[in-house]
Amino acid sequence: MLIIFGGLPGTGKTTLAKLIAKQLKAVYLRVDTVEQALKKCSNPDHVTGPEGYMVCYAIALDNLKLGLSVVADSVNSIAITRNDWQKVAKDAHHPVIEIELVCSDPQEHQHRIESREADIPGHKLPQWIDVLHRDYEPWQSKSMTLDTSEYSVHESVTIIMDFINQNH
Repeated sequence: MLIIFGGLPGTGKTTLAKLIAKQLKAVYLRVDTVEQALKKCSNPDHVTGPEGYMVCYAIALDNLKLGLSVVADSVNSIAITRNDWQKVAKDAHHPVIEIELVCSDPQEHQHRIESREADIPGHKLPQWIDVLHRDYEPWQSKSMTLDTSEYSVHESVTIIMDFINQNH
């Protein structure tokens, strides 16, 4: 099974995706981690497009073909990347669950953005103004949307795991 997390920065993707991957004993793939590693071994200005996603698609496909579940953590803000993730699951003959995380409370969202610290060495986190102006297309194919401003981390994990168990 491929579980795709997406949403703007500060909605809780990494926190929840890691916890779900741990609970499922699934492979965890984070596009930010791959992009930062690519920047370390090349000109950082050249890693601005699909490179991180493309590497994650390939690793996800390999692991799905081994019969492992994969949890993918990325902003996933455009239909192209969402379609590409779906193709990975289809090519591996595995089901896909697409989880969009939102934070509908602007003050809480801003607080999360402004108070967090990078957990990847050298990774530059976006500022609140960057999040506000980020292109983010409506996600038509999502399996579920979870507003993380309404639930604790523990409650969110329970809701997501219940959804996965009911739809797997």
